[in-house]
Amino acid sequence: MTAPGFDDLSQAFEAWRVVRLGGREYVDAVVAPGHRGPSPQLKHALKRWPGAHYWTDRDRTGLVLVRPVAGERGERWWLHLLLAFVTVICALGAGATLAGVWAPTAELSRYGALGGALLSGFHFFGDVMRGGWRDILPGASFAFPLLAILLVHELGHYFTARRYGIDTSPPFFLPVPPSLSPIGSLGAFIRMRSPVLDRRQLLDVGAAGPLAGFVVTLVVLWLGYSHSEGLTLGAETAGEYVTYAGRHIYLGDSLLTMALRRHFFPDAVAVYLSPMAFAGWVGAFVTALNLVPLSQLDGGHVLYAMFGKRQTTIGAAALIALLLLGQSSPSWWVWAILALLIGGGRWTHPSVLTPERPVPPGRRWIGWACILVFALTFVPVPFVL
Repeated sequence: MTAPGFDDLSQAFEAWRVVRLGGREYVDAVVAPGHRGPSPQLKHALKRWPGAHYWTDRDRTGLVLVRPVAGERGERWWLHLLLAFVTVICALGAGATLAGVWAPTAELSRYGALGGALLSGFHFFGDVMRGGWRDILPGASFAFPLLAILLVHELGHYFTARRYGIDTSPPFFLPVPPSLSPIGSLGAFIRMRSPVLDRRQLLDVGAAGPLAGFVVTLVVLWLGYSHSEGLTLGAETAGEYVTYAGRHIYLGDSLLTMALRRHFFPDAVAVYLSPMAFAGWVGAFVTALNLVPLSQLDGGHVLYAMFGKRQTTIGAAALIALLLLGQSSPSWWVWAILALLIGGGRWTHPSVLTPERPVPPGRRWIGWACILVFALTFVPVPFVL
């Protein structure tokens, strides 16, 4: 062991084991009774440790140390910034279309509607580069709240993973031209390039994104609903809707949006959502999508961390539920397929390095908070076009 300060640390341990994997060194130690405070000696030694550390139980019997054993890889910041910039442009275009001040051009194509939408997307970027970016600036009231939700969600994952010494990439944003999507993005993701040691790490990293993003979502929804319009006469359907390129998109309710609608518009038959309110609706919907308890989704991480192998049964039930919901809203079939692809064809969650170590009782509330957020944000029938 060559890590600076480990000789001092080892004097405080009764026993330890070392695992090197994925460019990381993990020291799983049992701390001697006299050092479980921690003692001043152990506290001083931990300050010299060139990595992360955390206690595995309330009694501070177990201590985990993590440090990189290979040089930190350089990030392609130009790619992350480019994707983020293009996503901002696309989200501004979508927001300007929602606001009714701009619309993507309709292109005819021998390849059908999809080909025309793709061609329109290319023209959109060309128009922006020729000065058309000024026309889409009114979309800021949608674009920036939505991107704030997505960014905070991913940064929640990123900083928590870094706190545990996990090799993690910055967020990758996924832009989509406004001719193809009323959102301007397919979301964002990070890559974890070193293994997750135990279920505590998995719970904290998996839950940090949805919980952090949910806080921003609540603020965006509250402000957005305060600027929305309640309709009492002439509404074609109950609930909420937006207008995109002259077409109404009716939105399903979650428990959260239903409560907000009844608070702000108790007598309204329908609510015409402001662009900011729609950004909040999308943020809540994306949160629920991520918390579906399948494989490598955030919900899969949280459920495996909380219940171990029982996530297999819960995940199978969730997959069956999505297939049944797809009869009312085919978008759930699409999400079920994507979730299986993300998980390598499995709904079960892969094991962590130390699956036998449970989440400390004092941290289980994090998992229950995620389950509550999922219940509040889940929309059985998201869209009626």
